[in-house]
Amino acid sequence: MIFRPFLFLLLSCLCFTITAQTYTRADSLRGALGPLRSCYDVTFYDLEVKIDAKKRRIAGSNAIDFLALQDIKRLQVDLFSNLQIAKILYKDQGLKFTREHHAVFIDFPETIKKGTKATITIYYGGTPIEAERPPWDGGFVWEKDERGTPWVGVACEGFGASSWWPLKDHLSDEPDSMRIAYIVPEGLTAVSNGNLRSKRKMAGNFNRWEWFVSYPINSYNVTFYIGDYVHFSEPYQNGESQFTLDYYVLYGHKEQAKEHFAQVTGMLNCFEHYFGPYPFPRDGYKLVEASYWGMEHQSAIAYGNEFKNNAWDFDYIIIHESGHEWFGNSLSVNDHAEMWIHESFTTYSEMLYMECQHNHEKAVQYLMSQRSSIRNKQAMLGPLEVNYDGWNGADIYYKGAWMLHGLRNVVNDDDLWFGTLKKFAAQHRLQQVTTPEVIAFFNKHLKRDLSYYFTQYLHHPHLPILQVKLKKRGKNATLSYRWQANVSGFIMPVDLQIGEETQRLLPTSEWQSISFKKISGELGFDMTKFLFEVEEVED
Repeated sequence: MIFRPFLFLLLSCLCFTITAQTYTRADSLRGALGPLRSCYDVTFYDLEVKIDAKKRRIAGSNAIDFLALQDIKRLQVDLFSNLQIAKILYKDQGLKFTREHHAVFIDFPETIKKGTKATITIYYGGTPIEAERPPWDGGFVWEKDERGTPWVGVACEGFGASSWWPLKDHLSDEPDSMRIAYIVPEGLTAVSNGNLRSKRKMAGNFNRWEWFVSYPINSYNVTFYIGDYVHFSEPYQNGESQFTLDYYVLYGHKEQAKEHFAQVTGMLNCFEHYFGPYPFPRDGYKLVEASYWGMEHQSAIAYGNEFKNNAWDFDYIIIHESGHEWFGNSLSVNDHAEMWIHESFTTYSEMLYMECQHNHEKAVQYLMSQRSSIRNKQAMLGPLEVNYDGWNGADIYYKGAWMLHGLRNVVNDDDLWFGTLKKFAAQHRLQQVTTPEVIAFFNKHLKRDLSYYFTQYLHHPHLPILQVKLKKRGKNATLSYRWQANVSGFIMPVDLQIGEETQRLLPTSEWQSISFKKISGELGFDMTKFLFEVEEVED
């Protein structure tokens, strides 16, 4: 997922009142893994959708292969209520179903026994919801390119994949693989996740494009791009890591894209260095020009940044969305409330890209440029089981990256830190992970209990405050200091600058003091390593 920094700067000028949100049954039906969802495990989706750009309508089917985890007489799938279900088949027999909000409850004529594999096929159609401000507001995007040719896409993170196709729309359950077919008007290309398997003519001047995803994929990553595309590719090799880089851009953009996308290889080299091999080599890596800014669609990243680099001489969309291939697509969360895991690690990957391409000093400068956008108005961890998507601001991006940067400096051992980071990505490859599991992993591998650190930054909106008292007597001085934090027993080092020298202190919640004689410079704190505030207090 992306965040536009300039939008945040506009919003930050407004006054926000953060109030408790009331959640409804519709929120729980979508966000909770209730008994009618937990009773089965999806193993395969076979999705086919006809997309009519003129009428702005869709019609299709999805066959859902699943394993019964207990005896089943009824289960829940999800499809937005504005889309109509024509029929649901099981063993060529029509099934009865009811609908409540965006949930669909399906009844079986017989009990599907625990351990049984079964398939249901849902036939549906209608007019999908159009996105007002993609990708931040989800839905379909109906556009035209510079030559007036239809250009269609979808972005639905948070909003829901069930806004355009029927499935078990919960992040905890990813299919082992997936076939995706799009029937689109002749003359247009339909690009999707995975590898292109076939293209064939259909009746009525339509073509059918079939793609296959050979890895687990989370629901909001399933996508398509329909337009007048030009394709080019190149091989990628980095040690034993080998796969194909594919690029799909609009007619007339090929030469510009070839030059601009040259940064992809170096970026992948850096990310493989820090996080291990690219997670989806069989499916390859694609950048696809999109009619919106960008999105981390697995193996088919949406690119809409008009071939522009930022002030740091890299393309934010390419670097950030590609970082999501490791954090968000390979390592995924079970609940939208834990999106800090996707966004914090991915935003931190931007800093590491700068360190890899330049040096640590340049990377810290990049991170410092984001610090003013941290808002500290909401906790980074949201409420579970309600499909939470109520963040105001970008703290799960920038504050989360600073939290990880600070943790690196708490550890103060780069070999240990980077070794742990790579293990984290590798050991959770193609898996879901929860916040407690993340904390437990870093506690174990960094060989210290850092629960208090994660709790402060994830569960509480406010930063820890370093309270200080400074008493001067001529050139002599005494500095007293302690942490004022939400978490009892909070401990974090800080670096005190004394003129041109630096001394590391370890404040706790109790007052400590340090005395200086004949100070030859100003006292101050290094704010480039840890995320905190300083408050001078009086006795």
